[in-house]
Amino acid sequence: MPSPAPLLKLASVSKRYDSPDKSEALTVLDQVSLDVAPGESVAIVGPSGSGKSTLLQIMGTLDRPTSGSVTLGGRDLGALDDRQLAAVRNRQIGFVFQAHYLLPQCTVLENVLVPTLALPKAKARDGAGERAERLLNRVGLGERMRHRPGELSGGERQRVAVVRALINQPQLLLADEPTGSLDHASAQQLGQLLLELNREEGVTLIVVTHALDLARRMGRVLELKDGRLSPTVTSA
Repeated sequence: MPSPAPLLKLASVSKRYDSPDKSEALTVLDQVSLDVAPGESVAIVGPSGSGKSTLLQIMGTLDRPTSGSVTLGGRDLGALDDRQLAAVRNRQIGFVFQAHYLLPQCTVLENVLVPTLALPKAKARDGAGERAERLLNRVGLGERMRHRPGELSGGERQRVAVVRALINQPQLLLADEPTGSLDHASAQQLGQLLLELNREEGVTLIVVTHALDLARRMGRVLELKDGRLSPTVTSA
């Protein structure tokens, strides 16, 4: 049986930054190629400053490569303008960062529903509230929906951020050091939750992390070093 077409495909992606006087360029990513299958879970590890976050931002259309191509669901993202890329981010990609970026004046439920505000009104109304409540119950926050972020623990705030990332039913979930600000127990719980939601929601999961115990739980572990992404599982 043939393998499914990759959901995400990077082909020879490089990212360079020119110096102020244009005399030299800093190469952060150097000819990175990667295929990620639908529903896969992948961890990207590597030393600080190796370009992991830059790579994730390019995958998530928050940045553009200097050269090479990024394809999501068979669609060449390099051919899209900024407005089209914003729509891709809102509807096809979910983001979880080390900082939760919750709105302090809004309740948990309101925070989760923020990404639906950019959807067409009919689609935004089509079960978004029910889905938000279902997911919040799923992650153990059913009793906290009317609370504000300041009333939650760090682990609870990150769980809200995960639900917010999933509210528009994205194909791809990108997590940048999602457990970096959590204590060990909360980090373990969040890592397990991400993997469970990866399976239950059928969302493709890519995690950038320094936490090797989290990385080892993913289906594949890759290392980014000197701008190059290893093609095989590392010793992490």
